[in-house]
Amino acid sequence: MIRRIAITGPESTGKSILSESLARHFKTQWVPEYAREYLALLETQYKQSDILEIAKGQLCAEEEHKTYANNFLFCDTDLLVTKIWSEVKYGNCDEWILQQLVNHSYDLFLLCDIDLPWAPDPLREHPNFRKELFDIYLKNLKLYKFPFAIVRGTGIDRMNNAIKIIDEYFIHTPLVSK
Repeated sequence: MIRRIAITGPESTGKSILSESLARHFKTQWVPEYAREYLALLETQYKQSDILEIAKGQLCAEEEHKTYANNFLFCDTDLLVTKIWSEVKYGNCDEWILQQLVNHSYDLFLLCDIDLPWAPDPLREHPNFRKELFDIYLKNLKLYKFPFAIVRGTGIDRMNNAIKIIDEYFIHTPLVSK
């Protein structure tokens, strides 16, 4: 059984680095953030309909990488990211994303804390809204009753904290295939 772990949270919280590092540590696959690939190919400003396409692309990428995964599949972002992105930017979210958010399950969410310094990037939009975004993620994880833990720390400490969370969670939590 492959256990899906979503690395989630606001912009510039180290999701990509953590996903790749955890996959290397656990000798498995990670799913890069599909939004980066998608937005790099756009020749205009993105629209709300693009967020739906990004969500679909992210799920397809997960299925592709799952084939080669070993015990765990680390997902750099997830449908919660697209939901919150859409709601913050446009005030609502496509029904397909909301439905998939409930139906497409992860065994664990790692919510990345905002304790890392902001790193500018052309795709990032909210350098001064990080605390509010973190609170939105936390509220949603609790609302949907998703299993989650907050990952804190910088550098190697962040990764070690995530490894400890994963080890403890999967040792002490009975797993049910979803």
